[in-house]
Amino acid sequence: MSIRIVLADDHAIVRHGLSRAIQQEEDMEIIGQASNGHSTVEMARELLPDVVVMDISMPDLNGIEATREIQREAPGVRVVALSMHSAKRYVTEMFRAGASGYLLKDCDFDELARAVRTVADGKTYVSPSISNVVVEDLVHTEEKNEMTAFSLLTQREREVLQLLAEGRTTKQIALRLHISPKTVEAHRLRVMNKLEIDNVAQLTKYAIQEGLTSAEP
Repeated sequence: MSIRIVLADDHAIVRHGLSRAIQQEEDMEIIGQASNGHSTVEMARELLPDVVVMDISMPDLNGIEATREIQREAPGVRVVALSMHSAKRYVTEMFRAGASGYLLKDCDFDELARAVRTVADGKTYVSPSISNVVVEDLVHTEEKNEMTAFSLLTQREREVLQLLAEGRTTKQIALRLHISPKTVEAHRLRVMNKLEIDNVAQLTKYAIQEGLTSAEP
């Protein structure tokens, strides 16, 4: 029986290349492709794939938040992160969100295929190139309390921050998140107060540094 896969990446050329490679595998099939986090969550909920291959830096909803929502709405779906980010905070937050695997985009296809098969079998896969990051985080978890966007802000505040950083207006954010413009403004003010930032340009810079959005909104 084939492993049913959804590809999530905001670059069409990446999805196309991965799709062609995966379709060559006898035990895998692509059942959907998404270019942003919201579409990925919807596909996971409706199609119930075995595995989602997830980019982190995507518009509207980043891969970390999308993974968290998938685990809440379709807990049987396994997520493999395929990202250019090797920094500890991305790896750690992706696993905390519920991912079952993490690879870097410079890996070869054989490793990706191995990771997909591993997580589809109910196990966890960590690329050897970042395994030291995971071990370090486990060893030092009790010794540090790093203040990141994921610890400082609520999920809704992170969603508002990402959309602000991507240039969305208050009205557009309200429509996207199904809340009132007044509520959006309240979240924006709380985010700025918590982060001690007083302008959108600095908010955008912070969001990019924290992996909430890409440098190319």
